Order: sequence, then structure tokens, then C-alpha cells
Amino acid sequence: MSPGNVADALLRRWYVVVVALLLTAAGAHQVVRPAPEYVGSAVVVLKPPVTRNQPNQLTNLQPPLAALSYAVVQQLRSPAGTEALRAAGVRDTYRLVPRNSGTSATPQYLIPSLQVQSQASDARAAVTAVRRVIDVYSAHVERLQSAQGVPDRSRIAPTVLTSPSAALVRGDRSRALAGTALLGAAGGVLGALWLDRWLVGRRTAAGHGRRQPGPVAAAR
Repeated sequence: MSPGNVADALLRRWYVVVVALLLTAAGAHQVVRPAPEYVGSAVVVLKPPVTRNQPNQLTNLQPPLAALSYAVVQQLRSPAGTEALRAAGVRDTYRLVPRNSGTSATPQYLIPSLQVQSQASDARAAVTAVRRVIDVYSAHVERLQSAQGVPDRSRIAPTVLTSPSAALVRGDRSRALAGTALLGAAGGVLGALWLDRWLVGRRTAAGHGRRQPGPVAAAR
């Protein structure tokens, strides 16, 4: 199809292009003035019990604690864990991200720290969701130790390293506008060309059907 044929098809199906432009304008308005989105986050760490050799719990963070934390995270990601979070009032989007020690050479899940994130349209709701996730996480840790009969003095304690806080999500509007314009232009052109080809094909098929003689005329 030559550029002239494309231009003629777009002129014939101008209403498709107009609809695509209106939809693109509506999408651009949403991009320029998006709904506010907040991300709440906090960091939780599993601390071992205090011993004579290690009075400072933060200096005795061992890989088995990280394995226990990851096991609890897997439980919370299961259908039963998701149901427990819903029962606790967690309705918004949330994430449980096991953290590394901060270096590329350290193996994963070596440090038993967990980053809890939640997305909501309100800062207070995001912080509340993070706190509820932490409560459910701590309850699972306690339930595992109770099931094993661990004494209270020897139990692992989840501790919040960074208090839950929320931050406003800020996207790149120029890229979003460029993407919206590109999608709108491509959709309008492709839609107009497809509709034009389909209508022309139907018209051609109908014209061939009218030219064919019927059985009586053919016999005569």
C-alpha cells in the first residue's frame, strides 16, 4: 500500500481518526493529572535472643534467621497467608521483599531483614497497611516458635528497624505523554486502515454477488 493509498483511506475513515484523537486526549489528561499514589515502607529484622557471648542482638544476625524470615514470607504469599492479611484489613497492594546486606558479593537472604511495602491512594492508608502486614508477619514468627515449644527467653524477636513512612510516587510525565501520543496515533491509523479494508472488501464481494446470473437466467 502506497502512502497515497494510506492517505486516501485515512480521509475516507476520518471518524476513526477523530475517535482515536479523543481517546488519546482523555488518556493524556489522566497522565498530566494522575490520581495520587503513595508507597509506604518499613524494614523489619529478626533478632536472636540475648546470650552471654552476644549481648548485642544486631551483631549476631545469622543466615538461619534469614531462612526463617524467608519461610514466613512464603507462608504470607500462600493463599492462607493472603487470607490472613485480608482478615487483618490489608486491602491495598503490598510487597514483602527479603533484603540483602547491601553488597553484590553477599549471598541472598544472608541478613534476616525484610522490607515491607504497600501502595495506596492515601499516605495514612499506606502506613496503616504496612503496620498491619508487620503485625501479621510477627504473629506468624511467634506461632512457629510456639508450635516448636521454644521458651520465651530463647525466642527470636521481630524488630522494626525503620518506622513505617509513606512517600508520594512521582512518574515521568514527558515519557508518559509521548507513550500515550504514540499509542493513540498508531491505534488510530491501524484502526482506520483495517476498517477501510474491511468495508471495501465487503463492497467488492457484494458487487461480485450481484453480477453473477441466477440459475434460471443461466439456463435461458
